[in-house]
Amino acid sequence: MKRGKKYVEASKLIDANKIYALNEAVELVKKTSTVKFDATVDVSIRLNVDPRQADQQVRGTIVLPHGNGKTKKVLAITNKIDEAKEAGADVVGGKEMIEKIKSQNWFDFDVIVATPDMMGEIGKIARILGPKGLMPNPKVGTVNPDIAKAIKEIKAGKVEYRVDKEGNIHVSVARVSFDSEKIAENIAALTGAIIKAKPAAVKGTYVKNAVMHTTMGPAIHFTFDGR
Repeated sequence: MKRGKKYVEASKLIDANKIYALNEAVELVKKTSTVKFDATVDVSIRLNVDPRQADQQVRGTIVLPHGNGKTKKVLAITNKIDEAKEAGADVVGGKEMIEKIKSQNWFDFDVIVATPDMMGEIGKIARILGPKGLMPNPKVGTVNPDIAKAIKEIKAGKVEYRVDKEGNIHVSVARVSFDSEKIAENIAALTGAIIKAKPAAVKGTYVKNAVMHTTMGPAIHFTFDGR
């Protein structure tokens, strides 16, 4: 693959054979951003798991200490209208929201949160929401009787991590404009959560590889536990 001049120059700052300490890697990721806009800082982790096995799934959520710089538009489907609005939901409604998605192909939102009593109705459009990754799920906190808590966590920077079919996890953790310390704290929180989520069925090495990079920037290998 032919790389642009900026990418090539940025790559020269990185030793491709070195695994950097977390703080050092963060300093490099800020220096190697090659775009003019406030790039996203992403973390990609390769795990020694077989996602085809039910007992080797790695999935969860975490509220990053400093958010990731992305503001999600939240649709709350609930009968607790006032609570959802006060908590900061961008769009709030009941069954009429489900009908709007179904009949108008409406998707002007990033995430759906719902109270359990609405899941029977939402399940009727699961085939529409599922492929888009929008189906509310109690495992990641988007189905919650405490609708206000669910909304506030998302607005505060709650992100989901989930292993893909290749055994990789990809999460956006910050913006380049963040202070180095805040980026490091966000990454440490994420890696700590993934360590805690290690399936009991996994033996031996759990983490094969961990890198961070900016939008269109080169990858920087770093020690997974931050040490």
